[in-house]
Amino acid sequence: MKQPTVHIIGAGLCGLTLAYLLKKKGIKSVVLEANNRIGGRIDTRYADKIGSIEMGATWCNDTHHKLLHLLQELNISYTKQYTSGVSFFETSNAYEPQRFSIPDNEAPSYRIDGGTFQLIAALEKNLDSSSIQLNEKVRQIKYDQSKIIIETTSGKQIEADYVVSTLPPNLLVGTVQFEPELPLDLTAIAQKTHTWMGESIKFGLVYEHPFWKEKGYSGTVFSHVNWVQEMYDHSTNDKTFYALKGFLNGGASTLTLEERRQKIENQLQRILGDEVKNATHYFEKVWREEPFTFAPYASLIMAHQNNGHPIYTTPLFDNRFFISGSETAREHPGYMEGAIQAAYYCSTYFN
Repeated sequence: MKQPTVHIIGAGLCGLTLAYLLKKKGIKSVVLEANNRIGGRIDTRYADKIGSIEMGATWCNDTHHKLLHLLQELNISYTKQYTSGVSFFETSNAYEPQRFSIPDNEAPSYRIDGGTFQLIAALEKNLDSSSIQLNEKVRQIKYDQSKIIIETTSGKQIEADYVVSTLPPNLLVGTVQFEPELPLDLTAIAQKTHTWMGESIKFGLVYEHPFWKEKGYSGTVFSHVNWVQEMYDHSTNDKTFYALKGFLNGGASTLTLEERRQKIENQLQRILGDEVKNATHYFEKVWREEPFTFAPYASLIMAHQNNGHPIYTTPLFDNRFFISGSETAREHPGYMEGAIQAAYYCSTYFN
């Protein structure tokens, strides 16, 4: 008797974790990825092959039990986020930024050593080489009471036993056609479900020396009034790579790359000093420009709106089609922990 195969849409953290969990159960899976790379909203960049800059998912903490367990299982180490020294908070352009220190006893955040992509690479290494198919964007899913047919934009027609989507729900209902159509209540909720990372604009600056640490600064900056809204030290603990990484105001998406960099440097120069202008590398990612991650909303959506909605726990098409992904997790939706929890939950349907 032929063993059923689970087709997973999306080779991000949730999709690859689900494939990993299914393989441990002896269940075959195939992961279809629209992009030319795996990782989804994990996008680690490297400067001169020395250090990593995260343009996507970055941090975890002690409440992220599934993620920390998975890191331990895959023998991946992580390090506490550096926060020692003076931090800055801009509340008004009319005044100097407020200075403050982050207490040592505050619950720590962690970064994965070598970059978050280490987790993606480890999951891929544990899968069969043929189980991930890149450049396969799903265009349509048909169900005829006996089987599911997946059609991709490359022209493939795939007969599937089970299908799991790990796409952000709004992206799923906005870019994939269904026959028969999905329930109207599900579609309405999906269209109003916030996409994790969708509005984020991330940037990174790499330096030869950690001038901010030499001045006694932590590298942490918060602002309610400027382009850089959050920023943190992004250096390695072995003192071989020095960087700052942060988030920009969503309005910066209308600027050019050069304009964004200039506004970042001008703002940080006032706070940290002239050395800000001496970056050796600049990285950025405007996530709303990623068509395989983000689809525009039909109406105003609040952060985390409908994330973890119970409607996503109900299988469709006679228990052959499942909606998973970080946005569907009941706990920590919209984070790496949520992506992994969603994968664990979905894996329980298959034995």
